[in-house]
Amino acid sequence: ADTLALASIEFDLTKVQEGQQVVIKWQGKPVFVRYRTPAELTKVIDEGAVGSPPQTDAERTKAGHEKYLVVVGSCTHLGCVPTFNAGDYGGWFCPCHGSHYDASGRIRKGPAPLNLIVPNYEYVSDTRVKIG
Repeated sequence: ADTLALASIEFDLTKVQEGQQVVIKWQGKPVFVRYRTPAELTKVIDEGAVGSPPQTDAERTKAGHEKYLVVVGSCTHLGCVPTFNAGDYGGWFCPCHGSHYDASGRIRKGPAPLNLIVPNYEYVSDTRVKIG
């Protein structure tokens, strides 16, 4: 029963204000839920497919809910927790070894081999997301 209870979690998106991020815990890992500003969205969309593997922002979000980004908050290099709204690309900066991610969670500079992981998630309503 305990394992099934951790399999998924629902989150109320109204708790996140524009330009902010909330960290929730899912399966013992931090998950970043970021409500991106129009400027952040424009920048990550205009950049096209970047990162490793190269992905567009649309490939990392759900249609109709592009302003929200949901990613596992562990650096793909060695698992440190990156700092929000930092680094050279306005996304996250991992202070352990210097990886820089953009506001779409795509690796842009540093030793991390992959983009931040997008967990399996779905919208159960306009204001609630189910992760897992």
